[in-house]
Amino acid sequence: MSSKYKRACVTGGAGFIGSKLVRALLARGLSVVVLDNLSVGKAENVPDEAELIVGDILDQEKALQAVRGCDVVFHMAARVAIRSSYEFAVEDTITNVGGTASIVRAGQRAETVRRLIFASSMAIYADADAPTLIDENHPAIPISPYGISKLAGERLVQTMCANTGIQNAVLRLFNTYGPGQVFSPYVGVVTIFTNKLLKREQPQIYGDGRQCRDFVHVDDVVAGFVAAMDSDVTGEIFNIGTGTATTVNQVYDYIRKNLQNTVAAAHVPAVDGELRYSIADISRARQMIGYTPRHRFEQSIAEVVAEIADA
Repeated sequence: MSSKYKRACVTGGAGFIGSKLVRALLARGLSVVVLDNLSVGKAENVPDEAELIVGDILDQEKALQAVRGCDVVFHMAARVAIRSSYEFAVEDTITNVGGTASIVRAGQRAETVRRLIFASSMAIYADADAPTLIDENHPAIPISPYGISKLAGERLVQTMCANTGIQNAVLRLFNTYGPGQVFSPYVGVVTIFTNKLLKREQPQIYGDGRQCRDFVHVDDVVAGFVAAMDSDVTGEIFNIGTGTATTVNQVYDYIRKNLQNTVAAAHVPAVDGELRYSIADISRARQMIGYTPRHRFEQSIAEVVAEIADA
């Protein structure tokens, strides 16, 4: 399928989700430029067919260089670490708020950008009272500095884009997992559990492990971004998840069984800023942009664990 866009900029395009999005865009026939400071992402993640500009989104001239000549921008770059959000509140705010303003402003200055799609997070929501689906009208009352920074980014995108007529969409990503996720003590429970068990270490589960999450495969997240690009709707916000609840205890059991490991996890005190219940109602994304997740966690986790083990 061809695209109505010719050239895309992907900030954070050397990272876990961004690099897979770059490949999907190239497959659609777009030329792609990546802006990434390589603090987390890796240059080798960027396909040879894409142009890589090594630079920070806070550098307004680098941002302008990256988006100049592009007609669609995917703003993926951010500091992502809910568990360390209080410790790095200053850094998260500067990058996630200031960096977003920098990219949107660059899009305005470039005068070629027609559409901008922003990667937000389920962290902008207030905690739910029960493991029920939450839609985009659920109260936006973040309980972490990271969530506050992403909510501010949403507002900047919508307000600044509307000011100059740039079409825009905000995607609130739920717990993304998949092959290629970089191991970090702060992000990606699937990767954390798998790496710990492979090293014969005892993983930690924060709290009782009954907290429910919506685990969405990275390929489905990428499909959500492509669907948002293809759509003509503007100023809209969409949940990108699966609508299926999985507890952290269940995640650990799936991984442990796939690795044929009998080690029990250690339960440690819960961390401030983490939601207990976060499961996406994806009805709006289904209806308005045709988003349809294709991976089920319990079926795809074996492949993901195997790829991490073989890496």
